[in-house]
Amino acid sequence: MRRLKVLTWHTHGSYLYYLSQAPHDFFVLSKPGRPPGYGGRCGHMAWGDNVHDLPVAQVRGQEFDCILFQDVHQWEKDQYAFLTPGQRALPRIYLEHDPPRAHPTDTPHPVDDPNVLLVHVTPFNELMWDNGRTPTTVIEHGVLVPESVRYRGDIERGLVISNHLARRGRRMGPDLFLRARAELPLDLVGMAAEELGGIGDIPHAQLPAFAAHYRFLFSPIRYASLSLAVIEAMMTGIPVVAFATAEMATVIEDGANGYSDTRFERLAECMRELLRSPSLARDIGQAGRRRAQERFSIERFSADWDAALRQVTGS
Repeated sequence: MRRLKVLTWHTHGSYLYYLSQAPHDFFVLSKPGRPPGYGGRCGHMAWGDNVHDLPVAQVRGQEFDCILFQDVHQWEKDQYAFLTPGQRALPRIYLEHDPPRAHPTDTPHPVDDPNVLLVHVTPFNELMWDNGRTPTTVIEHGVLVPESVRYRGDIERGLVISNHLARRGRRMGPDLFLRARAELPLDLVGMAAEELGGIGDIPHAQLPAFAAHYRFLFSPIRYASLSLAVIEAMMTGIPVVAFATAEMATVIEDGANGYSDTRFERLAECMRELLRSPSLARDIGQAGRRRAQERFSIERFSADWDAALRQVTGS
């Protein structure tokens, strides 16, 4: 079938990389200097030939099949600043990456339009947002890790993967990370990890092999969407320890394919047990890998996005 031309933004690099596994062409807006949100085809991702850099000054002269928004500024500002009236009349999708922040149940979504498809990345997010008149669907994450990378667990330490953890507030759990690190051997990687005494950023393509050496992955998140880093770790076979909030409660079956609880003290004890028992860590990690393969395959993710794009465009 015909490949579709989709205009979008570089909002989350790893998500955009996985999205680009769908069989369509993605034109990604860029600005001089490539500030956040307008990076275009940039960074250390292994972009395919179907990802095209598109300077904002050239947008009005292009033809697209669909506009894919990914944050509120793009919806409220950019579409009027950069798109023609004809382009704004094209089929539109709004991809919502997060649960509501202002209030967990009573926050109206900024898109309230029956002619737009609102895509949520978890069932929890769809449940919590007040979606108004906008039709919704859920496309759960899909990830791709190299087949050659498998869990080793030979480093007797835990790993936390989070970008700008020091700056993102209590919902991402920087205080919980520091509390855990005071009791347990933990390393932090991600953008600006050095601000909390971490190692720094690891290129996305190298991260699975790097993480596979650690005994476990700890997610200190209190309230956010299901982390791609968590799913990538599970897909590699790394045991995951996380708080049982938001969608995480449906992904981790406590004690079976990972450890999940709302009590810090119990999760700390689970991490100690994983450090003591490499065989337990391997068994838990393998169960987590099976869950990730069943639920978060890149093939299912790509097929879901292909169906959504063809649905809104009538193709």
